[in-house]
Amino acid sequence: MPKARSAYIHVPFCGHRCGYCNFTLLAGRDDLIPAFLDALEAELAQTLAEPQTVDTIFLGGGTPSHLEPADLRRLLDMIAKWLYLEPSGEFSCEANPLDCTDVRLKVLQQGGVNRISLGGQSFNDAKLRTLERDHSGQQLAAAIERCAELLGNVSLDLIFAAPDETLEVWQRDIELALASPIRHLSTYGLTIERGSAFYGRTLKQQLTEVPTDLQLAMYRHAIDQLKQQHWEHYEVSSFCVPGFRCRHNEAYWRGEPWWAFGPGAAAFQVSDDGQSFTRTVNHRSTTAYLRKQKMGQSPVAETERLTLEDYVRERLVFGLRRLQGVQMSELDRLWLRPARALFEPYLSDYIHSGWLEQVGDSVRLTSAGLVISDSLWPDLLTG
Repeated sequence: MPKARSAYIHVPFCGHRCGYCNFTLLAGRDDLIPAFLDALEAELAQTLAEPQTVDTIFLGGGTPSHLEPADLRRLLDMIAKWLYLEPSGEFSCEANPLDCTDVRLKVLQQGGVNRISLGGQSFNDAKLRTLERDHSGQQLAAAIERCAELLGNVSLDLIFAAPDETLEVWQRDIELALASPIRHLSTYGLTIERGSAFYGRTLKQQLTEVPTDLQLAMYRHAIDQLKQQHWEHYEVSSFCVPGFRCRHNEAYWRGEPWWAFGPGAAAFQVSDDGQSFTRTVNHRSTTAYLRKQKMGQSPVAETERLTLEDYVRERLVFGLRRLQGVQMSELDRLWLRPARALFEPYLSDYIHSGWLEQVGDSVRLTSAGLVISDSLWPDLLTG
């Protein structure tokens, strides 16, 4: 089992909280940024003890690009001190379109970032207002161009099935995305989660969710259009120009261990003998995280020990998110006996129903299974 070769850093600050968001973040508390940087530096030193070489780094949030250039430079400098990125490594940073000024982008470039992930969500101004985004479609298009010019490798997030969205609006979003110089696209159907402002508004019938059949039509349209342009659909929600997969996310889906730092960050570690698996989650409250670090205490709030069976089950489920599927012989090697028995009768039932297919040694989602995949995972995880 390899040691961790990926690292995630959570930056919990945003200009404002969008109505659909229930992530670990703070809006309007930029006064805490210096204390956060101090705490993060302490956590890196406390956790790593010595610098570690990694293949991928992902700066997520929140909105890392929200930091002022001087703070962003300090953040990147401490990452460079503790995490040595391989020369061919991938260093991603999430960004808000309005933050993509030449100054900030040059700071990112000089700090080693070579892939930027834009939370654009749409090119349609009315849809952006519904989602409570702070940019326009024109500003998103301009940000993509600047990012492509300075950093080259641009990924874009788009949301479909926003309240009152039509298929025509989504079709135009896909058209504009394909006409832009992006290399990666993630498409997410809007889910209204407990804890978000949209959740309360939905309960009060102030928002109406898009009908399921229309959501399905939107998802299938994206798949069809991107395939026509020879993009690779490599994961349930992820598409790319060949050669531009998100390597950091692929490490998650392959079940590899990773480091994680910052409020709410979840790390996954594997013992040297490959028999012990530990998932830790830092305090989700940024103020609690800062308080713990200031007192010299661990920022970890939750620790979960996984059994080998838990791990094998997760390897199947996360691996099935990738369209190439999972090689059952890999799971057999981990389980030291045929692993398929762990997933019966569900695995056979799903293959019989046409949601999964087995081709040689690999099990993978079918086109029918893609659209209902989330409903398949619980039985495969718990048996």
